[in-house]
Amino acid sequence: MRITGSADPRASLDDTLPGKLPQRKITTTAAAGFSSYGNQIGLAAGKVQEIYHQGYMAKRMELGAVIAAAPRRNVVRKAPTPGDVILLIGGRTGRDGCGGATGSSKAHTGESLQQCGAEVQKGNPLTERNIQRLFRVADFAQRVKRCNDFGAGGVCVAIGELASGLDIDLDKVPKKYDGLDGTELAISESQERMACVFAPEDVAAAIDLAARENLEATPVAVVTDAARLRMQWRGKTIIDLARSFLDTNGVTQHATAVITAPDQEANYFRLATAAGAAAPSLADAWLATLRDLNVCSQKGLIERFDGTIGAATVISPFGGKTRLTPNEAMAAKLPGAGLTNTCTLMSHGFNPQLSSWSPYHGALYAVVEANAKIAAAGGDVSQVRMSFQEYFERLGDDETRWGKPLAALLGGLKGQLEFGTAAIGGKDSMSGSFEDISVPPTLVAFAVTCCKAGGLRSPELKHPGNRLLLLTAPRDAQEMPDFAQLRQNYANLHRWINTERLIAATHTVGQGGVAAALAKMCFGNWLGVTLDDGWDATNLFSPDYGAIIIEAVPGWTETLPGTVPLGWTSAEPVIRAGSVSISLDAAAAAWQEPLEKVFPTRADQVPPPPPWQPYTKGPRRQKTSKIAKPRVFIPVFPGTNCEYDTQRAFERAGAIVDRVVLRNRSTAEIEESVQAIIKAIANAQIIVFAGGFSGGDEPDGSGKFIATTFRNPRVATATEKLLRERDGLALGICNGFQALIKLGLVPYGEIRPRLASDDPTLTFNTIARHAATTVRTVVASNLSPWLMHTTPGEVHEMAISHGEGRFVANDQQIKELLANGQVTFQYADLDGKPCADMPWNPNGSIAAIEGICSPDGRVLGKMGHSERSVDTHISINIPGQRSQGLFQAGVDYFA
Repeated sequence: MRITGSADPRASLDDTLPGKLPQRKITTTAAAGFSSYGNQIGLAAGKVQEIYHQGYMAKRMELGAVIAAAPRRNVVRKAPTPGDVILLIGGRTGRDGCGGATGSSKAHTGESLQQCGAEVQKGNPLTERNIQRLFRVADFAQRVKRCNDFGAGGVCVAIGELASGLDIDLDKVPKKYDGLDGTELAISESQERMACVFAPEDVAAAIDLAARENLEATPVAVVTDAARLRMQWRGKTIIDLARSFLDTNGVTQHATAVITAPDQEANYFRLATAAGAAAPSLADAWLATLRDLNVCSQKGLIERFDGTIGAATVISPFGGKTRLTPNEAMAAKLPGAGLTNTCTLMSHGFNPQLSSWSPYHGALYAVVEANAKIAAAGGDVSQVRMSFQEYFERLGDDETRWGKPLAALLGGLKGQLEFGTAAIGGKDSMSGSFEDISVPPTLVAFAVTCCKAGGLRSPELKHPGNRLLLLTAPRDAQEMPDFAQLRQNYANLHRWINTERLIAATHTVGQGGVAAALAKMCFGNWLGVTLDDGWDATNLFSPDYGAIIIEAVPGWTETLPGTVPLGWTSAEPVIRAGSVSISLDAAAAAWQEPLEKVFPTRADQVPPPPPWQPYTKGPRRQKTSKIAKPRVFIPVFPGTNCEYDTQRAFERAGAIVDRVVLRNRSTAEIEESVQAIIKAIANAQIIVFAGGFSGGDEPDGSGKFIATTFRNPRVATATEKLLRERDGLALGICNGFQALIKLGLVPYGEIRPRLASDDPTLTFNTIARHAATTVRTVVASNLSPWLMHTTPGEVHEMAISHGEGRFVANDQQIKELLANGQVTFQYADLDGKPCADMPWNPNGSIAAIEGICSPDGRVLGKMGHSERSVDTHISINIPGQRSQGLFQAGVDYFA
């Protein structure tokens, strides 16, 4: 969309600034072929946030974004030439997603549930993981000339965009089921498919490489020298269009947009500030602010998503010893880069209430908020690039509705120009209407940059007695920020963090003002604050977007340029402002209560564990063989997703690692996989079952796919020989632990044909949801060689991510396991003692058991992801020891 009649974007911004003119009509142009794709707006992996507004009641908005990285040598960009072949790789095609592109841009009614089901795409995470693995293979990636994933438009777009001339044979498109006609095959948006261009001589190798990753790869099109898009179905040409026509993007259409000045009586900033002053007391206002749905805790929602997958998370979703301070930006090291200090930083900004009052201000402050979060984390705002995600009501012919996205885009552009942070991509949807309910004008700004992990800061307060400052963000009479001041502030803050090392913690100010931000900073390490005089209900609740609270390092007492004094941190868990005192217990209770019934963080309590008596008698079995570089075998099953992290951990410890992907597309491939697994076991000293969701964990619980495979008589025999005759080791983490316990390898040390109904097992978490967080575990034994580098009583901070991690056994079994030293790790509280209470015991495990081993200790299973704690600068917002030395112990066992 562009504004006509102006060659100067800045002039357009100034002329349309809400408040200067009551209304202004602007003619806009858009191509008839302009597609509004389905809205999938969001934060980065490792940072999830729900945004609440009554306008989303019928048309929910979800936030989700991710940053990908690839080795430069694997990124090949070549122009397709006649004769090149397009392979369709991955999933098969069905009716799901037919019409999804247009469906994402139309209004809906109560009948839509029955009429629009086919528009919904259905994902397949198992196939998606296989595709990710395939593209990490250099031999494959370097053969790809050009590729597209399948989204809106299906084959028409994913393949149709790859070259000017294409002959597509729809009969060759692999189908989920029979009965699809040519149109459905052409437009289906079935997921987990990739269209890749290869030179003819590379096709056979590409198909073979895909098969090694358990993926189908089918030639479905060829590149031609005729600049036409042709599709064949059942021997007939059903599409034959000139590329010159397609490149026109259709007929240009015109619409008139009216930008309405925001109502000053409903000024968002003034009303938000006044609401705090109108409360019966400052304490009442503070607690009410913490209960607001856009301020309150979303821990129960966020912990459904794995924020540490990839073993590269620099700032965990929640920080501090209590894991209660939410972070504001995703920070993660580059994946697959080995030992690196380079990471990516992503943040977002958006306030639906502000945008409802003024789409222009809403979008502008979305840019400000996103950049402020980058600055607060330690990033360089001058190096930021942005992406916008837009979601608006159905526009129709209403010129006032057209004015809302136009105003938002102008506000977003103003912010970009002022910061010099260009948007490099984005998505939009105009389907935000359901009968008479419409979403608020929504433009979410995402900011992305690169930085060094060692130069980042997290929001939780670090030490008592530290100075608190507020880096200010003044606004003028039209509620516009002083951009020159913001730019200078953020440049200064970057220097104070990365060069002068003056900053211990930071948090931006936004909805809920200084009051909300300060409280959340307190919760993580349970530190209080005492505010300076002058901070009261008139200024604590102002949503001063762009402002940043700073905790200075110990010993710093002065103000800094652009800051004003705010207060001091305190060891006493109390927030003090003048004569008002609010205990952190009361503040945290108010903050956690609103969504507890919807996204619970607590469950029914389990019996307390027995009195803690760690096993200290030492290992019962000594190794008999010495190997300089032991070989580790990691079988990769459909759904395994921790194989790379686990491999990297063992390789850093000095092992050689072999992986075998189990291929199950045909009987022949299953047999070949079994033979490969047997061979790998015969060559290995250690078997490791990595984490994931084997077989999708459906039906009837987790780990069964792995267990079924290893109960194959030939595989079972090879495994028994490794453990009994060759003094080998075995390790299972998370999903791998579930497999070990279903096989009987723990606690019995052998593969049993079947288990009794009362044998120890792992079952569903008592909270009845997936739990992804960081827990505290204590070493409970020194029986196992896997524990040779730990001491009973040592406490470690450990990432978990599971839905079925609750260890269950009867009283007699628990007693025997503890007495035999087979309980290796237990969930612990802040004092390092085994604990039954949540959140310390995240799944309700009996006796707080996190890990167990076989009677001789050589087979160990645990739920915590030890492989995610071997690097430096990981989860920097969580204090404590992380590395358990587990992988080094496995290697050193054979030294």
